Order: sequence, then structure tokens, then C-alpha cells
Amino acid sequence: MNTINLQHLYSTGIFTHLDIHFARFVEKLAGKNIPELFLAAALVSRCTRDGHICFDLSTLAGKRLEENIGSEHSIYCPGLAEWSDILKNSSVVGEPGEFKPLIFDGKFRLYLYRYWEYEVKLAESIRQRINENLHQINIESLPNILDKLFPSSYDHEIDWQKVAAFIVLSKKFCVISGGPGTGKTTTVARILALIIELAASDKLRIALAAPTGKAAARMQEAIQRAKTMLNYSDEIKNTIPEQASTIHRLLGTIPDSPYFRHNADNPLPFDVVVVDEASMVDLALMSKLVQALPAHARLILLGDKDQLASVEAGAVFGDICDRENPHLYSSWMVNQLHNIFGSELEIQAADDEQSGLQDCIVHLKKNYRFESDSGIAKGSQAVNAGEGEKTLQILKAGNHKDIHWHELPNATSFGRSIYETVIQEYQEYLQVKDPLEMFRLFDQFRILCALREGPYGATAINLLIEQILKREKLINPEKKWYHGRPVMMTSNDYNLRLFNGDVGIVLRDPEAGDDLRVFFPDADGTMRKFHPFRLSDHETVYAMTVHKSQGSEFDHVFLLLPDRDSPVLTRELIYTGITRARKSVSIWGNAQVFCEAISRQIKRTSGLRDALWES
Repeated sequence: MNTINLQHLYSTGIFTHLDIHFARFVEKLAGKNIPELFLAAALVSRCTRDGHICFDLSTLAGKRLEENIGSEHSIYCPGLAEWSDILKNSSVVGEPGEFKPLIFDGKFRLYLYRYWEYEVKLAESIRQRINENLHQINIESLPNILDKLFPSSYDHEIDWQKVAAFIVLSKKFCVISGGPGTGKTTTVARILALIIELAASDKLRIALAAPTGKAAARMQEAIQRAKTMLNYSDEIKNTIPEQASTIHRLLGTIPDSPYFRHNADNPLPFDVVVVDEASMVDLALMSKLVQALPAHARLILLGDKDQLASVEAGAVFGDICDRENPHLYSSWMVNQLHNIFGSELEIQAADDEQSGLQDCIVHLKKNYRFESDSGIAKGSQAVNAGEGEKTLQILKAGNHKDIHWHELPNATSFGRSIYETVIQEYQEYLQVKDPLEMFRLFDQFRILCALREGPYGATAINLLIEQILKREKLINPEKKWYHGRPVMMTSNDYNLRLFNGDVGIVLRDPEAGDDLRVFFPDADGTMRKFHPFRLSDHETVYAMTVHKSQGSEFDHVFLLLPDRDSPVLTRELIYTGITRARKSVSIWGNAQVFCEAISRQIKRTSGLRDALWES
């Protein structure tokens, strides 16, 4: 392989300056120029930046690097065998278990050391938990206990909420997956009541957590509602915590450090940890969380396997669920379910031996928010099935009041098309004074953009909305900070305990002489406020990207797609955008772009799925 032309790599846009700098650093550590190593290091850097955990050599080996970029200086990647041998013989590339900057596993995957370590420790912890059953359960008494817990019965069908309860009782690790409205949080509240009851005199220490402050607040509200419907004594209800925190806060952030106070050497003081919106949790954070769990603790993950993966590297929840490959329960689990629900139920067991993880996962299917024939339910199901044309027919038919399709106007006339909607949806929150009421009204509606940049991206739409609201004299954005401006944090600020995705609103504060302060709702229902100049990275958020909307729900959603295709547009993005709506969603887009997006799925490279599912 010839020496790589750095100027050419910069000009193609394939790599950033950071990628090139890292590759040069690795080559310098190796002590000599090795073009194949340089290229592999740059690709590892690019892949982790794009959300992958590692770089799979087999995807590019023997192929042209630039793909669709024409150039007389084309770079072709080495063949797989040659490339692998060169990396294995490099002093900076190690095998799994070695301490070197890059790790090359036995399946042609190249990792940054820290991501390899995160993945290995997460997989080891999960495998250990799924292979350790808890105390023997009295199967004879369990049906009556579960009937009390979940009184609504399904004739000749499995109540998957009951299955979830059985898994939590028998396993240290449980995943409860389901779309919005399937009762994940209600289910876990009832399960917590059950394990508290069965623990008797043992006082269980339970923690509730979520990736963002908004998700933690929503979890807290859902748990509080669910407790009021429990058929249990006040003593048991009071043992179920109502306070939820962010995972960062639970682990104990250390200012200006990527580490936490709680870790393997200083475990969390809990017997049960429940994490909501687990699909948003990236590899690094999930790995640090499981490492901080005491050996005896139960871990319960709640999430939607069909939702977008985390913004940071990894698709941990999807890898754990192995979402593209349905798995049958083991013969042991099927026998247990027959004992609980009756042998007449047809439940097929897996023929081959699996890792055991399949017995720790339950998918809730019944939706309590949307009727099965609602537009949102039908539309989201068609999206998940990859049926773009069918989804489009549902949207255009006009048979459903809760979902609508609008052809995307050109960028110059788009402002006129949404003018009345912006005024209608945002003027009420701008005219109230109480911060809590302001947030309640603001969260009833949101414009979700598929992209961040471009004429239909969140940045441009936020500017457009400010112009509309200014024209109606509802805001005065002459300066960056003005009364009513909604802002979202775009990075973690451990000193202020504000995290990426937290949303605040700028208000005049009577306690500060009517000076402006940024108010943020806390998980306990109170407000925290900060001087605007104390905030670190943030952005205006009348409109937000679908990625940033994860963990949030709004009564009405305005989903805006661009006028041309982009690799960012995927089935998961469309599904996530639609399911942020509690009552209605309007989709604005181009039919061809919409269908192309639904045909495309997110593929994030990692070894976690193999480590968990290959027995």
C-alpha cells in the first residue's frame, strides 16, 4: 500500500482533522510509517464518532475508500488477510486482554481500547447476572399472586406483564421492552410492590433512574400515578420510591472527570435498580452503571427496542434485545409459563441451547394508550415493518384524526405554511407567568426535525419560529437572552447538575429584580434557576431534532422531514418521531424521501450482540 496523501484525505471529507491527528499519533507510537495502520486508526476514530463501537475491517477490505468520490488519487483498502496480519504484528495493536491503544479481536473488529473494555465489562456483568437464578419461587402460589397484581386477564393469551413479573422474581437481570403506551412503568411499579411484599422483613433499597432529567421526571410521574392504583398496603406503597434521578446523578458525578464516585470498588447501595428509557443509554454509561452494581442487586431495564439508538456510541439496548432476530424462550422457561398460565397456551420452546439471555427479556405488546386501529398505532407498526408505501397510504387516507400527512412546500414558502400553527401552539405558554404552568403548556407541542442543519433542520426552523413570534410581538429576541426563550443543554455540566437534553425556559425572576434567569424543572417537581451566563453549551429549542426528543412525549407532534434523502433518515428515526406524540402527529415531507427512510435501518457495529447471544 502506497503512502497516504494526507491532503487528499482532508479534501475528500471522509475524515476529520481529529481522525487524521489520531491516526498520526498511533503511527508515531508504532515508531514507523505503516499506511495500513494509519488508515485503520483513522477509520476506528471515524466509526466511533459515527456511533459505532468498533471498525469492522471486512466491510472495507479490498474496496475503494472514497466510495462515490471520484479522484485520480483513489485509496484502496488492503485485502482482509493482509490488513489483519499487518495489524496483528503492530506494537500498538493488541489481542483481547492486552493493554494497548487498539484491540483487534478474532472477528476482524478493531477497537479503541476503552471501548473494548466498556463492551467486555458490560457483557461479563450481564452474563453473570443471567446465569444466576434467585431464590426458588413457589410456582403453586404464584398464579394467585400475579392475578392480584395484574387483575385484567387475557383469554387464551399470555399476559406479558405477568411474564415480566416472573422474570424479575427469578432473574437478577430483566429487560422490559415495549412501545409508548404499553405500560412499562406501570408494570414495573407493580413488580416492585410484589418483590417488596415477598422480601417481608428485609428492607429493599430501590433506585429509579433515567438517562436525562426529562426522562427521570416522566418516570417519577408515572410511578406516582401507578402507586395510586396498587392493591397493596400503604406500608408497601411507601417503600416504592417516588424520586427518580439521572444515571449520572445516581452514580455520583465528579466535576471535570469522566469517572463516577460509585464504581466496582465503591458499589451503589441498592438492591434493585430500575432504568427507564434504556435505549438512550450509550455503551460507556451503561458499562459504568453495571460495574457499579453490587453483586446481589437486580437490574431492570425499560425501553423500546425499535427506537433510535443512543446519541453517543453504541446501540446497547438493541444489542441486548437482538432486535432483528426473534428468540424463543428456553424449554425451562416454557415449562414455568405453562405452570403459571396453563398448559393449554401454545408457547413454543427453542430447539437449540442459547445463552440464557432470551429468558430475561419480555416484549409488552398490548397498547393502553392507542386503540389498535388508531392512526398512530397503525402507522408506527407499518414503519417498524419497513412498509413505506403502506405507511404512506395510512397517512394520506384521512381515516384517522390522530395522524396526518402534508406535502412539504419549498423552503421559501414553508414559513407561511406553518405561521398559524406556530402562533396557535406557542402563544399561550408565552403569556403565562407561573413557571410550572409555562412548562406544562410548552410541552404540549413540539416541532421535531429529522436533521439539525439545512432549510428544514432544527437550527433554521428555530430561527424561523423566532421571526414569526417576534412579528406577533410575543417575544423580543433582539438579544440572545429574552423572556420566554426555551433552551436545551447540549453537553453535560456536572457542576450545575444539568445534562445533555435538559430543557429550560428563560423567565424574568421577581426574586432577582425581574432579571432573567433560566428555569429548569427538577425531578422532584420543583424548579432550579441559573443566571444565563452560567450555562455551558446550549441551543434554542422551539424545534428539536428527533434524536434529542428521545425520552420526551408531547400531546401534539409536528414531524418535519427534509426535501431530499440523507443517511440520517432511517426507519428508527421515523418511528421515534411518530411515537413521541400522545394525541396526534402531523408529518410534513416528500413521499419518496419518506419511503426511502423507512427502507433504511440503523446498523451500528459492535461485538456486544455476539458476546451476549452466542452461547
